[in-house]
Amino acid sequence: MAGVTYEHVVKKFNDFTAINDLNIKIEDKEFLVLVGPSGCGKTTALRCLAGLEEVSSGNVIIGDRIVNDVAPKDRDIAMVFQSYALYPHMTVFDNMAFGLKLRHIPKAQIQKRVEEAAQMLGIEALLKRKPRELSGGQRQRVAVGRAIVREPKVFLFDEPLSNLDAKLRVQTRAEISKIHNRLQTTFIYVTHDQTEAMTMATRIAVMNKGVLQQLDTPQNLYDKPANMFVAGFIGSPAMNFFPMKVTKSGENLYVDNGTMTVKLPKEYTGTYANLVGHDVIFGIRPDDIHNPDFAPANIHGETVEATVDVTELMGNEIYVYLMNGGNNFVARVDPRSRYKIGEKVNMLFNMDNFHIFDPSDNPDNPVAIR
Repeated sequence: MAGVTYEHVVKKFNDFTAINDLNIKIEDKEFLVLVGPSGCGKTTALRCLAGLEEVSSGNVIIGDRIVNDVAPKDRDIAMVFQSYALYPHMTVFDNMAFGLKLRHIPKAQIQKRVEEAAQMLGIEALLKRKPRELSGGQRQRVAVGRAIVREPKVFLFDEPLSNLDAKLRVQTRAEISKIHNRLQTTFIYVTHDQTEAMTMATRIAVMNKGVLQQLDTPQNLYDKPANMFVAGFIGSPAMNFFPMKVTKSGENLYVDNGTMTVKLPKEYTGTYANLVGHDVIFGIRPDDIHNPDFAPANIHGETVEATVDVTELMGNEIYVYLMNGGNNFVARVDPRSRYKIGEKVNMLFNMDNFHIFDPSDNPDNPVAIR
């Protein structure tokens, strides 16, 4: 078992920079998820670690060893691909055992490892079947089992659940988390699905356009995003953003855009006093916009008028899409709420949980100030 370090890693394809100065230290036994939109560099980063791509500069370190020039087979890693990559003419047993046979592991040990992995994954009854006789979820378990039997220092997962239906994806997600807890080995997992990242990871590395945006625990990413990209990517539905200007009246500060005015809590007066007159982005999550009739007790609420545009009943909650002048936003409200399209309503913003982003230095990705 070993930790992994990306040390100033750059990967270029001709003039295109896929990874730009990536620095991540992944602890031994950690479950790190690389997450971001398509093309953000997360899979390239994983392939550089696996040895399937050469780094343009910087170092990839497994344990205490720089592995830039080490062949993939000698890096002591195992990779689970999105496509499963099973041999169709081999049985499940032979697919799982194939890598061990190439390494000339004794037959008795191969048998033991395959049977133990199959039992862990609940596929003991499938060992004599061919891949074509398996469901998508069963094939995915075989691919994971093939990695487990190798007993590597590091497991790599490249969007392994993308081909599964929604129900099976949730089930397999839980199984992979259980496997990590049992094996106590370093897991590095790539996905574009922020829900997978939030539910599985010890820490999450959020990437965009080849650049690491933030590295932190799931809860800290949700509560304290470093910039507007992270705030919008983590959380579903996404955070609401409103272009505003910070204003002052008496001793109070407000964010205002002409059609919406929200008072900021007094304890933040000192934090934002230097922004009076400046353009900012005000952010608040749908979870923090409530129907006043069912709002949690003791929150610092500010009322905002809006018109109901669309409602989506989810069973245990309702998504309400609202309009206020040119401001469109979504709220997650109590399922007892009864809203009608076109109805004018008052919504309660929980100002214990808001975000201010300053676009002055980087208009494309304003940084958080709080």
